[in-house]
Formats: sequence, C-alpha cells, structure tokens
Amino acid sequence: MKALIIDDERLARQELKSLLSDYSEIEIIGEANNADEAIEQIKEKQPDLIFLDIQMPEKNGFQMLEQLDAVPYVIFVTAYDEYALKAFEVNALDYLLKPIQTKRLDEALKKVMQIESKTKVHVYPEHSIIQGLLGENDQVFVKDGEKCWFVKLSEIRLFESEGNYVRVYFNSNRPLILKSLNSLEERLDSKAFFRASRKHIINLKWISKIESWFNGGLMVTLEGGEQVEISRRQSAKFREMMSL
Repeated sequence: MKALIIDDERLARQELKSLLSDYSEIEIIGEANNADEAIEQIKEKQPDLIFLDIQMPEKNGFQMLEQLDAVPYVIFVTAYDEYALKAFEVNALDYLLKPIQTKRLDEALKKVMQIESKTKVHVYPEHSIIQGLLGENDQVFVKDGEKCWFVKLSEIRLFESEGNYVRVYFNSNRPLILKSLNSLEERLDSKAFFRASRKHIINLKWISKIESWFNGGLMVTLEGGEQVEISRRQSAKFREMMSL
C-alpha cells in the first residue's frame, strides 16, 4: 500500500517514517510539508493512504481535503486532540495523537488492512488515472459548514445545481459544495453518471423507476425518492444508454 506523509514538521515526518519502517506492507512514496505540495503529490503519485497533519501553515488538513477531486484513505496525525471529534465525523480511518504510540499506530494500520482486504478496490481505479475520470469507487471529501464527510461516489445518487453551488444527495444528507455542475460532469464517469438536465446529474445505479413524460421527456425516480425530469434533448441519449 502506497502512503504519503503530510506534516509541516520535519522531525515529525522522520519519526513517523521510522515507525512505519517496521511495516513491510506500507511503502512510503513521498513527503509533503504543506497542503499545496501535498495536493500536487497526491495527483502525481496516487497514494492509497495519507497520514495527514491537521494544523499546517496557510491551509489546514481539512482545507487541503476540500481541494481534492478524489481522496485516498486518511489517518489524521496531530498534536491537538480538540480535532478528534471532527476527524471522526468525517469518517477518517483513525486519528493519531502526537507523540505517536506504537500500539495506536498498529491499531490504525490494522483498520486500513481490514478495509483494503474487504473492498479489494483501489481508491484510484485504472480508468481514473488514464482518463482523469472519477469512478464510482473513488472517495470524495464533502464539507458543508462545520460538517464534513468522506463519501464514495457510488453512495451519491444525485447532484443538483443551485446557483454557484451543487447540492449533493447521499444517505439522508444534502450538503452544498462550491462547484459547478459542468466541472463535475467533466470528471464523472459517464458510464455511471448521467447529465439529466441543466440542473441535474444522476447516478444510474440509483434509478428505481422510469416513466414517459411531457414533450418526449422522461421522469426518473431515484431510490431516495427524488424525482428528476430528463429533458427531451437528453432523453434520446438516455434511452440509447439504457436500451429503452
């Protein structure tokens, strides 16, 4: 498993590297001392796992995650335990308090290996690397106010445009993110996500019902209960995709 260490303190990075040297299954492929450098390395090296410090100059760990299109597995490493609750609210794999205890690191890595063995899915599937697309197994970071989530794209059933923002529908949550629907469409795999209209992108796997609608359009109902009208222009493309 390829791992990247992100921490603005050189000694902290060295200490963690030393502790991780005992784990043959973890390959350290790089280090970063700030958020911008980390973002570049994540895009270039495609790590499976990042060890992320929260308090860093200019941008903290949460702000860094907001800038990623897709995020690897995350283990937070920090000296400030006040962030613990927030870290678990975003479903991080674990949270390690400095100075790192060997036992806690071992527990955290066991969690990683258990999840990896169950899913057997890389965070960055091959088609994503080649085409720059986000597949259904990619994980995204969503932040709305003080609430944060790590969400697999397969769990998102609908993207809905609201001005300069997009509302993301997953489980019972409806957070807003500062992105355009057009920019999302460019990154999403068209085999999994469909641009139903000017305002909506739907996850095809969440469709529970399809009905004919006015003026040659279609109405789809998603498993979450949302109804989305597919415009007449897009309906022909949709029928072809779904072999209707």
